[in-house]
Amino acid sequence: MPELKRTLSHLCLVSVLMLTACAGQTKPDETLYQRLGGLQGVTTIVDNLLYELGSNEKLIGFFAETDIDRFRSKLIEQLCQVSDGGCEYTGDSMAQAHSTMSLDQSHFDSLVNDLIAAMDAAGTPVTAQNDLLSRLVPMYDEVMHPQRYLETDSPS
Repeated sequence: MPELKRTLSHLCLVSVLMLTACAGQTKPDETLYQRLGGLQGVTTIVDNLLYELGSNEKLIGFFAETDIDRFRSKLIEQLCQVSDGGCEYTGDSMAQAHSTMSLDQSHFDSLVNDLIAAMDAAGTPVTAQNDLLSRLVPMYDEVMHPQRYLETDSPS
């Protein structure tokens, strides 16, 4: 009898794991933009992020002189473009936008945590969150070391 209970328990566990794995799968032709919820989903994520940033003592000072409406619209464009939504980002380069900020790793980590919280609040699936974060990773060096990207070669 104990073996039967153990076998049934294992079967239940395997079933739950299989259902969980299937729930995280996406349709092969679905873009990240679609998995984020399209324009409405991206807009919700950005609005949630702005809410998070508004109460983040570590980051709020960086936005004191920011035109929040412009920042919001450019971030929506950027997330739309990076997620294959067909948008074109028309804002400043990451180096230009961050050149006067003197950011450190704690600032970056705090922003990432706020973005994850914003996506969680929007109900964004974890697989889509991870895919978006992985597409943002290439911007890290330009954000954290903007001077490397703004320096121009001067003639010798």
